[in-house]
Amino acid sequence: MVIAEDSLIVREGIQQILALEPDVDVVASCGDLPELMEAIERESPDVVLTDIRMPPGQGDEGIRVAGWLREAHPEIGVVVLSQYAEPSYALTLLEPGSDRRGYLLKERVHDASQLRAAIEAVAQGGAIIDPKLVDALVLGKARLERSPLAELTPREREVLAEIAQGKSNAAIADSLVLTKRAVEKHINSIFLKLGLAYADDVSKRVKAALLFLSETDLPPGA
Repeated sequence: MVIAEDSLIVREGIQQILALEPDVDVVASCGDLPELMEAIERESPDVVLTDIRMPPGQGDEGIRVAGWLREAHPEIGVVVLSQYAEPSYALTLLEPGSDRRGYLLKERVHDASQLRAAIEAVAQGGAIIDPKLVDALVLGKARLERSPLAELTPREREVLAEIAQGKSNAAIADSLVLTKRAVEKHINSIFLKLGLAYADDVSKRVKAALLFLSETDLPPGA
């Protein structure tokens, strides 16, 4: 397997833990994304254990590597490590398919049995998700189902996301490739479902945007 972690201390710690596992052979240890990509092509590992954020970008490199491997080397398993329970990253990781994919919190790496179980699971074609992450997903779903936002259609949520970015009706129409009349119909429906039908126009948009922002994470760069 190949390990990718930018922290030397954490990386060496993982190596020491896995060195005690007779069935796990670490063939490369990487500190950044270019090293990881090179090691994958050179070693063709069964499993990649990678941090979710790595140099040079310190963004979602681990998730992107998993996506690339799904296309280029579907036989390689990936266990992504994260410091925090981040449901959005986990959903992105699992959306193309959960086979040979795992998502663990870094606190688990100190437990050799849990780490080994995750590696074995993805190597054998299975999947493993940290229990804390499952809890976060369930809570998030429950919160959404109790929210007025749950009444919106997928298209209405897209329109509301545009409103939350301060866009005019014309700009929303251009962004979503809709007619201005269609945008107006969606917005009227949104206001009705959110209980804002009788507020003045400016107040409607502001309140709707605040509700959306309070319960939804905007995509990066929005």
